[in-house]
Amino acid sequence: MIPTEPSRPDAQPAGPRPARRRHRAWIAGLVFAVGYIADQLTKRWVETTMTEGQITDVLAPVLRWHFIRNPGAAFSIGEEHTWVFTIIQAAVGIFVVVLLFRVRSAVWAVALGGLLGGVLGNLTDRLFRPPGFGVGHVVDFIALPNFAIFNIADSLIVCSMSGIVLLMFTGYRLDGTREVTERTAGQATGQGRDLDS
Repeated sequence: MIPTEPSRPDAQPAGPRPARRRHRAWIAGLVFAVGYIADQLTKRWVETTMTEGQITDVLAPVLRWHFIRNPGAAFSIGEEHTWVFTIIQAAVGIFVVVLLFRVRSAVWAVALGGLLGGVLGNLTDRLFRPPGFGVGHVVDFIALPNFAIFNIADSLIVCSMSGIVLLMFTGYRLDGTREVTERTAGQATGQGRDLDS
């Protein structure tokens, strides 16, 4: 007779293991590439076809192109401290890249990819546009009534951050699960639910 090992109380029953969630960073990379390229191409188009300060009606009075160079943030805040925004954008870009190593959720990947595209789009302007490295002025051109003049990178940042806040508020995690508090037998327990199913 072949000897058998005594059963251990902590032994797990044999059976199929739950499949690991696939990494979704490639989705973020695709969103990033599309957003970043669109931002840089439109800025290049504005620089080569318009003069600074020029206003062109597109769907007047709702939408106009208004070419300006912005040394500050939205609404021209902090124009004298351009280098501060350069540092902040670089730090945010690094932080987003770190998060992408953990992302398993498609919607989180889209949000982070869009944020990275927007941040690096404007960071590129800060680093490589006049008047100098690290203090370059961002090209803005999209003008709406009673609103700031902005660009595609700004739109990506705002939309992505809105999505991230919503994901966090509703308990969706980077790994694609959702934290839900269930009250059964008088106890509250957090459980993961699949967002991408």
